[in-house]
Amino acid sequence: MSIFSGIWIPLITPFADGAVDHAALRALVRRYADAGVAGIVALGTTGEPAAVDDAEQDAVIATILEAAQAGRRGNSEPSAPLPVVVGVSGNHTASMRERIQQLNSLPIAGVLMAAPYYVRPSQAGIVSHFMTLADASEKPVVLYDIPYRNGVRLELDTLLTLAEHPRIQAVKDCAGSLDTTLALIRDGRLQVLTGEDMQIFNTLCLGGSGAIAASAHVRTEQFVALEEGRRIFHTLVPLIHALFAEPNPAPVKAWLAPQGLIRDELRLPMTGASTTLAERLAALKRD
Repeated sequence: MSIFSGIWIPLITPFADGAVDHAALRALVRRYADAGVAGIVALGTTGEPAAVDDAEQDAVIATILEAAQAGRRGNSEPSAPLPVVVGVSGNHTASMRERIQQLNSLPIAGVLMAAPYYVRPSQAGIVSHFMTLADASEKPVVLYDIPYRNGVRLELDTLLTLAEHPRIQAVKDCAGSLDTTLALIRDGRLQVLTGEDMQIFNTLCLGGSGAIAASAHVRTEQFVALEEGRRIFHTLVPLIHALFAEPNPAPVKAWLAPQGLIRDELRLPMTGASTTLAERLAALKRD
């Protein structure tokens, strides 16, 4: 499975007396690693990169990588380092390309890139922009589709074209289009991570890979547990389909009656479940 799944934290950048608080930053990474998150996003929107100068950004990345290297505590066996994705933002392709080349030497899991803000390029310009940056990157690329921040959205055809690049592997989906989300999930080439926190469970149940969720800074273990909720839900899907294969509540009664809980009896015009459905339900009970 791709590493771009599960619950990722777009980590805040803590400040103290006007400076980056590296002790607090280090402690946050350790806290979220132990809570079981899939990874950390450094200098995403939540990390206030526009308020952090270049030297501070480099120092923030270094601290996060150092803390992530230890992996997760709590068991006797060594743990793999927590994956870290770094946000790269801007609207000048050449400058972003230079920044990505600088990041290539670091042990990061990927880079997160939004469409150029303010200038509102054409879709063709967006494709060329991202392809140029992906060519420069030695790490996997996560696209960031957030039109309400940068003034332009990544159209579905654009996303599908970008999915052809071998290093473009995932999308942080904040566009608010269910049709686009479903189309990307069905296409399967890009891992779909929602960036709209209220859509986390919906996206998981639709088949999305996970979320980059600012809310998961709080009650992190419960957000992580949503992955287990998805697994449980998908085991129930065949049963749900069967229980509505014929008019409700006949299938439910057909399920309960053999357990001695009720008699399999309905009043006209409702009729009992067919023999075929009863056999299907019996098979599900054995699974």
